[in-house]
Amino acid sequence: MSNPISRNKIFEILSGYNLDRITVGTLGSHSALEVCKGAKDESIQTIVVCQKGREKTYNQYYRVKKSLGRETGVVDETIILNQFKDMLNKKIQIHLLNINTIFVPNRSFTVYVPYNGIENELLIPIFGSRSLLRAEERSLEKNQYYLLEKAGIMTPHRFKQYTDIDTLSIVKVNESKRAYERAFFYVSNPKEYEERSRELIQKGLITKESLDESVIEEFVLGAQYNFNFFYSPLLRELEFLGTDSRRQTNLDGLLRLPADEQLKVLRHLKVRNIEVGHFATTIRESLIDKIFRLGEQFVEATKREYPPGIIGPFALQGSVVPGPPDEGIVIFDVSLRIPGSPGTKFTHYTECRWGFSVSAGRRIAMEIKSAATEHRMEEIVT
Repeated sequence: MSNPISRNKIFEILSGYNLDRITVGTLGSHSALEVCKGAKDESIQTIVVCQKGREKTYNQYYRVKKSLGRETGVVDETIILNQFKDMLNKKIQIHLLNINTIFVPNRSFTVYVPYNGIENELLIPIFGSRSLLRAEERSLEKNQYYLLEKAGIMTPHRFKQYTDIDTLSIVKVNESKRAYERAFFYVSNPKEYEERSRELIQKGLITKESLDESVIEEFVLGAQYNFNFFYSPLLRELEFLGTDSRRQTNLDGLLRLPADEQLKVLRHLKVRNIEVGHFATTIRESLIDKIFRLGEQFVEATKREYPPGIIGPFALQGSVVPGPPDEGIVIFDVSLRIPGSPGTKFTHYTECRWGFSVSAGRRIAMEIKSAATEHRMEEIVT
């Protein structure tokens, strides 16, 4: 096994960069368009690493070109590979280095490119904390639950074994065919767990191995939110980018039916929580101070446990629950890179901070641009 790439090695690579001609790169999935649009808003070149068969969005539909006498699109260049993980090939890396690429990781990047490859082989400077990406996986010892605990943030009760289940709970287990998607299911007692898990295994949706690695949490009944943040090493400040919530199939369709019709549907279909999109939301202003405190606690925990800590965008995902005495916030998931939430720019929180709406993609580009101008790139990349 190779040794992890040191920050000193990345800084050595950065010393050969032309900081006046930075290129922002990302993987062609998840939030690539948001990253590219943000970069173009700050007059930075863009490149997207695509997988063959999934490239048209970036190589055709949103490629930079002239239309009606003006420049349109947000993707300046694409690299099309047989598999995303082929970006680890030396030839691809050399090209990215030659055009002074700063790579912005998204969830697809950590799904399709092996963590060992990201940590030990990828020489491209990454915007954010390279070592912290792995902590998003629940199987890791110092994972997101560990960080939330160290931050003193309230999380749902987790059952160590299914025989302890005594209330409505959600079982988070990876699908068999798409390990990056989770086949959530709900149970209230050990018998329901055994029946439901047996059914999913028989249908091939999950495996016994993935079930053994699943997380069982008490279901938190509240208003679900994604709290999107940005920590700036340059300003040493935490910013609140906004709130959004998820659209999930087939759960969303089911919830649009009257209760009696839902019961009829559930006789034939099971609820699926596959995320297909997000929508922008707002939150009551009296809760904003509490939200900032959660974000600040989490940032400090990552600094202690994974130096240099979080850099740039992240999200705490949870529910606002009723008191007494006041509403509380319970966090059940963390995104340790850019969340797939481009709609947050349509909330007004960044406009209150910057005077104009800022997406996570543009805020990343603003940080990169300032770091390049001030010769402080070492503070924002690993």
